[in-house]
Amino acid sequence: MRLLITGVCGFVGGAVAEALLELHDGLEVAGIDSLQRPGSETNRRRLAALGVRVIHGDIRMASDLENLPAADWVIDAAANPSVLAGVQGNGSSRQLFEHNLASLVNVLEFCKQHRAGMVMLSSSRVYSIPALAALPLQVSEDAFHLDASRSLPQGVSPRGIDSSFSTAPPVSLYGGTKLACEIMALEYGAAFGFPVWVDRCGVLAGAGQFGTPDQGIFSYWVNAHLRRRNLRYIGFGGCGYQVRDAFHPRDLGALLHAQMTSARVDGRRLYVAGGGPANAMSLAQLNAWCDARFGAHRPQADSRERPYDIPWVVMDNSDAATDFGWAPRITLPELLEGIAVHAEQNPDWLERSGL
Repeated sequence: MRLLITGVCGFVGGAVAEALLELHDGLEVAGIDSLQRPGSETNRRRLAALGVRVIHGDIRMASDLENLPAADWVIDAAANPSVLAGVQGNGSSRQLFEHNLASLVNVLEFCKQHRAGMVMLSSSRVYSIPALAALPLQVSEDAFHLDASRSLPQGVSPRGIDSSFSTAPPVSLYGGTKLACEIMALEYGAAFGFPVWVDRCGVLAGAGQFGTPDQGIFSYWVNAHLRRRNLRYIGFGGCGYQVRDAFHPRDLGALLHAQMTSARVDGRRLYVAGGGPANAMSLAQLNAWCDARFGAHRPQADSRERPYDIPWVVMDNSDAATDFGWAPRITLPELLEGIAVHAEQNPDWLERSGL
């Protein structure tokens, strides 16, 4: 099988490439990357040593895709992943559109030309912010939890949030681009007869990720705690009760492999993938883990509210488990320990992340 990965030198693209090379004998992997992000050159060397052909190019430019090698499948892992993109740093709103949506059309045209299947990596941030804010929650063990004694909206249960949960605006400009990408990918596949899978991913995390407060929060928090940087619990009373789940992109690679090798031609094409309830924790719980690992370091309380912040998101992997037998294998403690060891071995990681 011939595979093309966009954004191959990013944390997710590179880890997925490694996982798939281990899972699929005879896999040929090529990737395209603009090499603009911190660490891209380091990842390029690592991938080249594994036999990945890395091509320097920008998928926003249709001409940069003209000379790419033909592929049987394309994994779209290229995006500006910050929920604040377009509204607070990280480029303009027009640049966000070009990075996340206009570029996808170029990739879909590549799939159309080469009759290649596509796996599009989407995001949990496509879900409605007001609907998430309205979830019935209660506090226990320094974290928000669903209050299952109250009526829950469609698409949410103690297992987490599934693909039927509301995507009504506002979802953020970033979330809006990813939701539009989902629709365009599925429409292209239906119109031009090539297979498309869409995976709404929860927080992807692991050692080697360039973490910042608005993307890569687990890596950022561990590194910042170790360095005794100023940390803040922002919003929701300034207590750090907000909860997210996390999983490693190597686990995601197993799901993508199952999808790309599936013979199924109909039925569900959109799936949710994340750490699930077993791999979920609040910021306060994450800080307690860091306290036990590195020594006490107390964050500041900051009760100001921000428009894109959400109190609780945990992904429900039930559909992926039923259809592909998939579940994340790397536990949250293993994931955090990997980040911690990497942080100790790379004392300049925050600076290399641009912080």
